[in-house]
Amino acid sequence: MDPGLWGEIGQASLDTVYMIGLSVLFSVLLGGPVGIFLVVAGPGHLKPMPGLYRIVGAVVNIVRSIPFIILLILMIPFTRLLVGTSIGVTAAIPPLVASAAPFFARLVETSLREVDRGVIEAAQAMGARTGQIIWKVLLPEARPGLLAGITITAVNLIGYSAMAGAIGGGGLGDLAVRYGYQRFDTGVMLLTTALLVVFVQFLQWGGDRLVLRFTRR
Repeated sequence: MDPGLWGEIGQASLDTVYMIGLSVLFSVLLGGPVGIFLVVAGPGHLKPMPGLYRIVGAVVNIVRSIPFIILLILMIPFTRLLVGTSIGVTAAIPPLVASAAPFFARLVETSLREVDRGVIEAAQAMGARTGQIIWKVLLPEARPGLLAGITITAVNLIGYSAMAGAIGGGGLGDLAVRYGYQRFDTGVMLLTTALLVVFVQFLQWGGDRLVLRFTRR
């Protein structure tokens, strides 16, 4: 491996962190409310809205069904309109969020549905409004599951970001394609793979520690 590539590897690593960080943030901000809605508006819950519930659920399922590499291509016009280009690190973020937000929404829905209905009914009996139940009962009770969901989403986004490199998305995936695949540089391929594994292990370790901490509480 060319020693001069270390600078590019360092920059690609920072680009990957940038992509994952912003993608996780926006996925949580967009997918979280959708997941909460799917619980609150679901059958037999706080504010049943059967029609809207089915529509939102169908949209979430449709987007989740699209393979990420296809979603990347489908979103090129929207990405270009949003960020001014369809190539580069920033351009990879919209499709990453579009793929991860529905996935995270379902994880949020699953976590909130596991909250003991007795706790919710007790809050209702004390006169708590829907917003109070969401913020003071559902979310605090489901915190370990929500943290685990964020961790799973972040780990998946690392894999997605590597795939984004196949169409010039930047980061370690892009470096692996340009040098490891197109130029047959096995050293770069192995190193980028090792760095992605390290990122995954670090995120999983940190997420597991947070889940364990809040579960004990």
